Amino acid sequence: MTQYLMIGEILKPQGIRGEAKVKPYAANHDDFRRWETLYLAQGEGYAPIQSRCVRVHDGFVYLLLEGCERPEDVERLRGKQLFIDRAHANALAEDETYITDLIGCEAVDERGEVIGTLTDVLQHGVVDVYVFRTAKGNLMAPALKAVFPQVDVAARRILVDASHLDEVAVREE
Repeated sequence: MTQYLMIGEILKPQGIRGEAKVKPYAANHDDFRRWETLYLAQGEGYAPIQSRCVRVHDGFVYLLLEGCERPEDVERLRGKQLFIDRAHANALAEDETYITDLIGCEAVDERGEVIGTLTDVLQHGVVDVYVFRTAKGNLMAPALKAVFPQVDVAARRILVDASHLDEVAVREE
């Protein structure tokens, strides 16, 4: 498991005082108000950057970042992803998992046959969609308990109910 969780992406400068407009990936956008130290990916590691949330508005977060006093300073960070370390991330409920921990898990049906490897989780609606790389191409299915009754991140395994999967899956061959 990675120590850092991606929580947003710097989109562009906002205004003339060096604010950064951020697309948040964190479930609760107001968490940016309490996170003072964020991290930027730098080579193989992560560099800390001090942050202060100015406001949350219309699904975006506006931050003042250390070393960014002018729009030009923020422009250099355009497209960079922001991370938080696990120690400062929100605690998860019993049945919740961070997406980054799911990526790479192997999907296996009740007979032990490997379906594929989870490569992405799409979050465009009410229900997340799992994307698996299989021997026959990509497979997408809604992340429903009836389809995926057990997720074991420690074992890197997702149990699949094959009959339900066949009902809802979309295959890209």
